[in-house]
Amino acid sequence: MYSSKLIMKRIILIVAVFQIAFSVSAQKRELTLSESVLQQNRTLRPESMNAFAWIPTTNDYTYASANYQSLFKATVNNTQAVEWLKIADVNAVLSASLPNFYGYTWKDAQTLFLTNGQDYYAYNVVSKTGKKLVSLPKEAQNSVFEPSTMNVAFTIDNNLSVAKSDGSIIQITKNTDKNIVSGQSIARNEFGISGGIFWSPNGNALAYYQKDETDVTNYPLVDITETPATLMNIKYPMAGQGSEKPSVGIFALATGKLVIIQPLHGSDNYLTNLSWTPDEKFVLIAEVNRDQNHYWLNCFDAQTGVFVRTILEETNDKWVEPEHPAFFPSNLSTNFVWISEKDGFNNLYYYTIEGKLIKQLTSNKFVVKNIATAINNGKEIVFSSTGISPLNTLYYLVDLNGKQRCLTIEEGTHSLSFNSSGTYFFDQFSSHLVPNKCELKSKNGNTVTTLLVAKNKLADIQIGSADIGQIKGKDGSTLYTRMIKPSNFDPTKKYPVLVYVYGGPHAQMITNSWLDGANLWMYWMAEQGYIVFTLDNRGSGERGFAFESQIHRQLGTVEMEDQLSGVSYLKSLPFIDSSRLAVHGWSFGGFMTNSLMLRNPGVFNVGVAGGPVTDWKYYEIMYGERYMDRPDQNKEGYEQASLFTHAKNLKGDLLLIHGSVDDVVVPQHNYALNKKFIELGIQVDFFTYPMHKHNVVGKDRVHLIEKVLKYVIENN
Repeated sequence: MYSSKLIMKRIILIVAVFQIAFSVSAQKRELTLSESVLQQNRTLRPESMNAFAWIPTTNDYTYASANYQSLFKATVNNTQAVEWLKIADVNAVLSASLPNFYGYTWKDAQTLFLTNGQDYYAYNVVSKTGKKLVSLPKEAQNSVFEPSTMNVAFTIDNNLSVAKSDGSIIQITKNTDKNIVSGQSIARNEFGISGGIFWSPNGNALAYYQKDETDVTNYPLVDITETPATLMNIKYPMAGQGSEKPSVGIFALATGKLVIIQPLHGSDNYLTNLSWTPDEKFVLIAEVNRDQNHYWLNCFDAQTGVFVRTILEETNDKWVEPEHPAFFPSNLSTNFVWISEKDGFNNLYYYTIEGKLIKQLTSNKFVVKNIATAINNGKEIVFSSTGISPLNTLYYLVDLNGKQRCLTIEEGTHSLSFNSSGTYFFDQFSSHLVPNKCELKSKNGNTVTTLLVAKNKLADIQIGSADIGQIKGKDGSTLYTRMIKPSNFDPTKKYPVLVYVYGGPHAQMITNSWLDGANLWMYWMAEQGYIVFTLDNRGSGERGFAFESQIHRQLGTVEMEDQLSGVSYLKSLPFIDSSRLAVHGWSFGGFMTNSLMLRNPGVFNVGVAGGPVTDWKYYEIMYGERYMDRPDQNKEGYEQASLFTHAKNLKGDLLLIHGSVDDVVVPQHNYALNKKFIELGIQVDFFTYPMHKHNVVGKDRVHLIEKVLKYVIENN
């Protein structure tokens, strides 16, 4: 038996612990909705080593201060960083007005390149001297700097030019037809395309994408900032209609010779994944047929534009989607690494320029994301991958014999940078439990020193927690879930739920990173007494071809099946109020929100669909035809996926939102669905954000999130 004195001491101790816990909790402040939207990646972002860069041929490194006004310097053997350069001092030397060090790069151990986007400078950190290299016209866009020659390629309107370091400008294209666009992204940024200008390795020539949009329909958008409002036509290729015709130009700076390369197998096929061989003799281009079930990796002579050979080709009865250019590990060889999904997961294949497969370097049953670099004179390849868990981003090293090892053992989301000699790398990562950690590691992955362990900037804010889990889909697939609970969560209570959904290809909502891929406004919503739930369904990214391709020709079907498995899981939990479920998503998530409301009426009381696709015949060719084929090839699939087919089934409250100048999911989607509801005599709510494109950004985003969440709270 315990003595009464001992019992009393324990009671006092327990009371004291509760008082301390209450005191700590009471000191925490509330998160405002505005703060959750605007400050997640600003003041509430974990501390990091901004713009980390190795100084070439050394073990020294630099990084920028939080406001990018200073550069700090340290070395592997002495990681005590010192403030080394101030932008004000650099500006004084250059007679410049550079706002900060954002975007700085190293040319060599002594020379920094700096730019404000229009003016380009070189600064010698040893002699404290420098000069302006190039000044672009004010109208210039899409500029790409070439460090060897210090020339800059850029576009004005639809034409491409080069500003040379001697002050002259070469205009490469002189398109008077506005349908011809040079030096910009093509194919609506699909197939991994993110730009249209490609300098050769030594800067002697310039390749660029060009598109002829003559057959692409004009789509009308309206600029209401003018009086009266004016028409803003954009080119928008809808599924099954006329598409752009691509080509590649190659311009030799010394001779001024320009050659044009066309697709070999169809004028409206796609050209993508452009790369130069290290010797500048050849250009490799992937050609994808319009049906997107066949591609060829073709080699062209860079001087003449003449087709040399097809190096490899792939077919698939669903789709093929090359997204990565050929990677050349060594400057002394034309052997290259190609990323292919042909065995079900992105893996690395080592080829000769003649098309001989030397070695399949990886045979992983998980996804290679990207190739980072090559070290050891090109004998070892560093690449990012999910590893066994699709929530991670880890880095691996594989040699040319296929021997592979993981460089970043700690699970989470990593980014890394090797020094010139390949002996050390900088590793920055976060995870479910780690806001941010920066480490220096040796080539074998061992930690040399920890440079930064970021504090949790949310520690003094009253927010809840996220649980990452798994459920099984009806087909047996593992589906990952994220559940955000309020800070005062009580398992004996019943909570309403907001399901946040995306569900589309290439996207992954749940990651092993700080906040697990969630937005801070979800934590604000949880504090209002909600459970905020997200599930990555079949069709979403980083899971391999079999998992992703089940959506082919039936967008929305298996995705909804998985989302409803998530709903069944929620309803099995004792703390869920299954009579109060709401759903919200944007873009593909808007399509999913509407689909769940209309094709499964009564499951959700409330839906808020932002920027939704409502009928895939209104969406762009490059994306839509990959997953749905053309409308005349898949009439049943288009009809079943169309929200107009199911509009009559609506139960509950639905808010439709769209940007008035959305050039990705054009406003016709929501206008047409709204019209259908009116014809059916069904009341819905509709809200537009004037002069916003596909995403509502800036301070207006606070208005958007408030609109969405208040609608859910008031109607659920």
